[in-house]
Amino acid sequence: MDRAQSDLSLGFGSSHALPLPPPRIQIADDSISLQIDSSYRASSNPIPPVPLQLLEQRFDDTGSRTRAIEEDNDVEDDGDDNDDDQREEEQQFILLGHPMKLKRCRGSNSMSSPPIPSKRFAVDSGIESRRASVKAWGDQSLEEADPEIHEFMEKEKQRQFRGIELIASENFVCRAVMEALGSHLTNKYSEGMPGARYYTGNQYIDQIEILCQERALAAFGLHHEKWGVNVQPYSCTSANFAVFSGLLMPGDRIMGLDSPSGGHMSHGYYTPGGKKVSGASIFFESFPYKVDPRTGYIDYDKLEEKALDYRPKILICGGSSYPRDWEFPRFRHVADKCGAVLMFDMAQISGLVAAKESPNPFDYCDIVTSTTHKSLRGPRGGIIFYRRGLKIKKQSINLNHCENNSEYDFEEKINFAVFPSLQGGPHNNHIAALAIALKQAASPEYKVYMRQVKKNAKALASALTSRKCKLVTGGTDNHLLLWDLAPLGLTGKVYEKVCEMCHITVNKVAIFAENGVISPGGVRIGSPAMTSRGCLESDFETMAEFLYRAAQIASAAQSERGKLQKEPLKSIYHCKDIADLRNQVEAFASQFAMPAFDI
Repeated sequence: MDRAQSDLSLGFGSSHALPLPPPRIQIADDSISLQIDSSYRASSNPIPPVPLQLLEQRFDDTGSRTRAIEEDNDVEDDGDDNDDDQREEEQQFILLGHPMKLKRCRGSNSMSSPPIPSKRFAVDSGIESRRASVKAWGDQSLEEADPEIHEFMEKEKQRQFRGIELIASENFVCRAVMEALGSHLTNKYSEGMPGARYYTGNQYIDQIEILCQERALAAFGLHHEKWGVNVQPYSCTSANFAVFSGLLMPGDRIMGLDSPSGGHMSHGYYTPGGKKVSGASIFFESFPYKVDPRTGYIDYDKLEEKALDYRPKILICGGSSYPRDWEFPRFRHVADKCGAVLMFDMAQISGLVAAKESPNPFDYCDIVTSTTHKSLRGPRGGIIFYRRGLKIKKQSINLNHCENNSEYDFEEKINFAVFPSLQGGPHNNHIAALAIALKQAASPEYKVYMRQVKKNAKALASALTSRKCKLVTGGTDNHLLLWDLAPLGLTGKVYEKVCEMCHITVNKVAIFAENGVISPGGVRIGSPAMTSRGCLESDFETMAEFLYRAAQIASAAQSERGKLQKEPLKSIYHCKDIADLRNQVEAFASQFAMPAFDI
């Protein structure tokens, strides 16, 4: 058979066959042929078929499956003048226990068939093509990859820029925080705690989380021997539930501020009809304390009376809509008398606490939880501080504080509750962003910012009060205020929708009326977000006028159309008063730059 017609062959023979040249099968290179040693053609042991993959692998891996012996070969003349310059290099080796020969032709003349493209070259080309196709979508911009989402995001950016943001729990983060949130740190899985991860490759993630913990303690003036911190919770609700799960058994008792009094649902809220709203109320027994409906302030006498009767395992202070300072010494006294762990949820005022613009809960509480955005101006997530080391000695009946030489056991229980009990891997991009925010919270500039937040809230409260608006408790000690709309005949739901039509965002809240009945006529207003955009007291006085006019428009529309439900509300969107106020709001808001992104 002509060499130009084939490249590689496997020859098979038997004891009854004449010695014929072995057939050849073309595979890759015009100059390579493979044939079985003649001494084995007549063997009584037939050679099994050999997959070509093994042969191809042999050409790349000479040390794993065969032993090759190279030897010099004489030049052979087959009588053909065209092949005078041909040389064959013969190589003997053993494949699957059978000796074989590999012949490679050198110097083949120009009249031979053109070489067939290498199979390996074709495979490599295919791999590169596949690799390129996989990488292509990963390098697209958001606008290219998903125009629909990009369009919605751009519209939301414009909404934020052209509107007035007065929801007390919202804020605008700085550029550095936003960059960390959108970083490559989101790629890494890091279940566990620093130094004790379930996955490898976390050496730098560990350093980020440890730095975040150190900055959290520093921001609030805490010593690591007396306080520990977990920065992994996904939210403050998750943080609160982790505390309950870590320290309590299902069915144990907790006690927090009632939601219509300004408390938070994660503290164990039941509806007036008895429906259990949050996980805390489903898995634990909760009993609320309330504000005095005549003043709007917490009734500490009744709180103490209820706590001594109810005997909660955890007494919770803190809430989402309470505009006054918390009396921590009084809470500590009640907790000690009833033998409860004292926990403070500072989600709303954590920034004020860090800036020392609010009473310090760490002097009195055993556990402190918080969100990491809101007034703290960090990414959205949660954080848990817990006491460690020797327990504080108190002259009381509190078992948690009177034992001599005993230590707090919160750390292991709370960390285990966060992971693996309730969460999976932490969000590393959030933890890095939180570390940035905590570094800023310890700076002098942040303290100036938080002082301005309080000044702006007081200016807003004063401006509304001067317009005969009724505020719960008559004002504010922090960053938020509650406006009772009942004298105007409005509900919070109707008013927030009218404000939204005018590009002002506030949120409705239920409040206690003076007769003790829960009223839907409240709205909560906060100052952090617009302070982050550079607004000062005079700007908040302007905003107070916008808010008052929105209330007048809603009240007038309700008088004309009756009680404003969903459809009647839609009908007033294009009315002249709404359109005029909306235009003024947009013109006003557009004067102030947005942190972290350009318009």
